[in-house]
Amino acid sequence: MSFGDPNNPYGQQPQGQPGYGYPQQPQQGYPQQGGYAYPQQPQQGYPAYPAGPGGYPGMPMQMPGLLKTARVFLYIIAGIQLLVGVFALLGAAFVSSSDSLGSSSSADTAAGLIAVIALVSIVFAVWAIVLAAKFAKGGNGVRITTIVYSVLFLLSSLGNFANLAGSEANPGSAVGGVIGLGVGVLILVAAVNKDSVAWFNRPRY
Repeated sequence: MSFGDPNNPYGQQPQGQPGYGYPQQPQQGYPQQGGYAYPQQPQQGYPAYPAGPGGYPGMPMQMPGLLKTARVFLYIIAGIQLLVGVFALLGAAFVSSSDSLGSSSSADTAAGLIAVIALVSIVFAVWAIVLAAKFAKGGNGVRITTIVYSVLFLLSSLGNFANLAGSEANPGSAVGGVIGLGVGVLILVAAVNKDSVAWFNRPRY
């Protein structure tokens, strides 16, 4: 079969050799997608985190600084309350076995009151430890419970001030009452702060 004159550009060209006699080569490079095209690469990267308090996407949310401070104070308060509870229980046992009050009924009553105070102190200490431990992964329920704890702590501090006002007290007790009020206010503010609200209501995956 004749393909015509190979020197005639208008003649029939051999199959597989279009154009001016040059063999057709497979196209290499980037695929044509209209205009300047670039190769499609699979998108790779790190999974996106929910936006933090500052609103920056792709960054993990961090616990607010005020909430971290309140967490530290909760642990400190818990330690102090545990010590107070242990010493109060020892005091209750001593009063119960002592004859200094004159009668066994009076000694038992005083020992019972001291024991109740000791148990309340220990319960509050355990409560504070649980709250502080749940700040990292807890939800809005932890925040509400922290508010309740801080309010009760403030009421107890105010009760101590009322007792100090009605009797002669040393300066150390007054300073301790002021510190207690300050710590209670700090924990309350940390629990109702908008950054803390966002932290406890953050999405969890």
